[in-house]
Amino acid sequence: MVVGTENATAKTATSGECGEVLKPRTDKREYRRIVLKNSLEVLLINDPETDKCAASMNVSVGSFSDPDGLEGLAHFLEHMLFYASEKYPEEDSYSKYISEHGGSTNAYTSTEDTNYHFDINTDSFDEALDRFAQFFIQPLMSTDATMREIKAVDSEHQKNLLSDSWRMGQLQKHLSREDHPYHKFNTGNMDTLHVRPQANGVDSRSELIKFYDEHYSANIMHLVVYGKENLDKTQGLVEELFQGIRNTNQGIPRFPGQPCTLDHLQVLVKAVPIMQGHELSVSWPVTPSIYHYEEAPCRYLGDLIGHEGEGSLFHALKILGWATGLYAGEADWSMEYSFFNVSIDLTDAGHEHMQDILGLLFKHIKVLQQSGVSQWIFDELSAICEAEFHYQGKIDPISYAVDISSNMTIYPTKHWLVGSSLPSKFNPAIVQKVLDELSPNNVRIFWESNKFEGQTDKVEPWYNTAYSLEKITKFTIQEWVQSAPDVNLLLPTPNVFIPTDFSLKDLKDKDIFPVLLRKTSYSRLWYKPDTKFFKPKAYVKMDFNCPLAVSSPDAAVLSDIFVWLLVDYLNEYAYYAQTAGLDYGLSLSDNGFKLSLAGFNHKLRILLEAVIQKIANFEVKPDRFSVIKETVTKAYQNNKFQQPYEQATNYCSLVLQNQIWPWTEELDALSHLEAEDLANFVPMLLSRTFVECYIAGNVEKEEAESMVKHIEDVLFTNPKPICRPLFPSQFLTNRVTELGRGKTYFYHQEGSNSSDENSALVHYIQVHQDEFSMNSKLQLFELIAKQATFHQLRTIEQLGYITSLSLSNESGVYGVQFIIQSSDKGPGHIDSRVESLLKDLESKFYNMSDEEFKSNVTTLIDMKLEKDKNLDEESWFYWAEIQTGTLKFNRIDAEVAALRELKKEELIDFFDEYIKVDAPKKKSLSLCVYGNQHLKEMANDKNKIPSTSIEIEDIVCFRKSQPLYGSLKL
Repeated sequence: MVVGTENATAKTATSGECGEVLKPRTDKREYRRIVLKNSLEVLLINDPETDKCAASMNVSVGSFSDPDGLEGLAHFLEHMLFYASEKYPEEDSYSKYISEHGGSTNAYTSTEDTNYHFDINTDSFDEALDRFAQFFIQPLMSTDATMREIKAVDSEHQKNLLSDSWRMGQLQKHLSREDHPYHKFNTGNMDTLHVRPQANGVDSRSELIKFYDEHYSANIMHLVVYGKENLDKTQGLVEELFQGIRNTNQGIPRFPGQPCTLDHLQVLVKAVPIMQGHELSVSWPVTPSIYHYEEAPCRYLGDLIGHEGEGSLFHALKILGWATGLYAGEADWSMEYSFFNVSIDLTDAGHEHMQDILGLLFKHIKVLQQSGVSQWIFDELSAICEAEFHYQGKIDPISYAVDISSNMTIYPTKHWLVGSSLPSKFNPAIVQKVLDELSPNNVRIFWESNKFEGQTDKVEPWYNTAYSLEKITKFTIQEWVQSAPDVNLLLPTPNVFIPTDFSLKDLKDKDIFPVLLRKTSYSRLWYKPDTKFFKPKAYVKMDFNCPLAVSSPDAAVLSDIFVWLLVDYLNEYAYYAQTAGLDYGLSLSDNGFKLSLAGFNHKLRILLEAVIQKIANFEVKPDRFSVIKETVTKAYQNNKFQQPYEQATNYCSLVLQNQIWPWTEELDALSHLEAEDLANFVPMLLSRTFVECYIAGNVEKEEAESMVKHIEDVLFTNPKPICRPLFPSQFLTNRVTELGRGKTYFYHQEGSNSSDENSALVHYIQVHQDEFSMNSKLQLFELIAKQATFHQLRTIEQLGYITSLSLSNESGVYGVQFIIQSSDKGPGHIDSRVESLLKDLESKFYNMSDEEFKSNVTTLIDMKLEKDKNLDEESWFYWAEIQTGTLKFNRIDAEVAALRELKKEELIDFFDEYIKVDAPKKKSLSLCVYGNQHLKEMANDKNKIPSTSIEIEDIVCFRKSQPLYGSLKL
């Protein structure tokens, strides 16, 4: 039974009827709000076209409610609820059921909310929803699982210890009122959840159950159910499954008061980060925007202070050579407090001019205060947001459900889908109030730099971040303002990229796959009209195949800097396009560099032509070269601080891919390069080029051809051509190292960050080159083995928080990767556990019933037939086929056909031949990265390698000695 129901209809942005959900004009889904007898508020969504169903439950209690002395309890509870329930007592059976039916599940704990969510194939939704509901009705938080999951929480914390974002976030919390929950350490670890409570005679499990009983009440929960069935049927299901949740009439916990007193304001904090670089973060307590979300004061100010066009603060800092990035906006907000932050990435020179930079920031704020709040700027913001909202593509049901359920606690029903994304009420006084709060009187300045090493006198207790603190006055800041450079800071100009034409083209071609529309010696154009999504958007990919780009470490680095400088030169112009919903990007590709454009098609060509013109007229500006070289150098240096599992996956790629170079060699090459080297290199880079193009969406054939013809006219066929066609022998293709059949390879390496205690293993099994039947067998193996891997290695053995089994596709060569990172066990032990798991999987496959086999096949088919939700998803798939050279645009149908023909015995034969421990055709590679606490194990592990196995001492030499798979790109 329900207390009330309200069907949602699409309304205009000015609708004032609170009971109706405002939805995008192009959204055909149906919505209904219901309230169950236990006061659980629910939004039902009907999408007849969906291939996945999803649900998200948001509970209005988070880490702020952790009891003193049990930091992380709310997060620990989030972990524990996944285990089992009285109705479904088998441990981890929920996750197993979801995984076996094509779904995924996760949860997160924030300061004031905990959110649980899953998605699954549509025909398994009812039972999955029942299993999900039981977490909130009768969960089993067993004694056996308690310590295991405390270890998982601790492992999660261990991986964060060397993350600068976690470290700085906690430092900001540390420097606040000790009696405010903002001050807390909220993720928890072994110390807070076991060691300290035990020492104080506190039973963590008892406290966990007490926390659940006190806080998990239906009246402070909000549920979103995204289904395929009609709303009446879904409503009946929800009423049946969720009305058993207790309602103890809890109030949503509130934490009044500001986290910062006067003692915590007007401070300058110097902190030592892990990564190379310098960052300045300026923060002010402000009035929370949530109370004025339709007026959007922080969004308005964030757009102005964070603007990157000419006349902006960032542009001024960039010209001075002091900054490489700037972000401004609201952060760390709640219903009671909020912070407005300005974060600036500094160059070395900028670090030396910190006071000037702060002076310019406050000078810019003063300009905004004096110029007043502009109606036309707000109207532009409103127009951009309205276009983005009403023409948004669909996203994954699970992401959509999470977004909405977290909104339901905060916003009136009408704005559950919108949230704060539609500024619609111009109110200068509200904006001005927040603007006036950005004053020297209540500022907090956090300044990160490795140069502060050895100059600090304090340590943050949870992450051991070294820092120092000094008080500053408004008079000090006034002096910085007065001594800052004389820079003309201006408001932005009107944005010419805001789309106004949202009409859909009359596309006569209804091709279901991309067609080769045009081919010359200069380029090739693949074209795919939009036949599914009917949005005024386009997707463009262009890969500039330049053989010189990856010919050596020096060339790879010079190509990298070339791309960085292109982005740098275009920034002031392209920033307007990006803010207007036209995403663009330039990046290195496997054989050159690539250009991506996606978004509203109305003015896309204007941006495309600007980018091409910038390529044609490229010149090296020595001052910008110096800044970009410094930035790129730090990026390469920071590879040293990657997490161990990332290092291991990079080593795996280095073994397999024949056209990549070790980052250490690239860093060495970079140190010797100057502006003149780049000026000499770029003409040679571009001198031989082929452009592979893909254009899709709301674009006519003639438009697509015209775009590519324009590129050829500018780069290839003008009187002084910049580019010439490739010779046939110059078409580079990616080729992959072919490991030996029946061979086992090992690579052992010390972790590059001596401070990192975590170790990692990547256990890679190479199987075959692209072929539909083999692909399907491998994918089915991964589906069946994935949950068993996670359950055994993560849940039972607690090897580490990061534990996964995933498919690997290196340029069309398929395999699987086991990835485990651990602070507890070394790589040698982990590898032995993977081998043991593979032996366990033998019985799982040999004893699989015909019904289990058929169920797994059906699940995989359903997953493969899942429709693309938006133009980007569709384009990613087709572009991958073009890039790899396979051009199998019908891949899904062909692999599904292979699955329908597959017999259980064939899958077992595949497992026996390629996967199991002693499989005759097995090709395995174990990449072991040792953290400092396991380093002493490395020599012993190497000695234990069987004589039949191969130890890789030098990756590049090994790669050169191995045969390569033939290229798929002919």
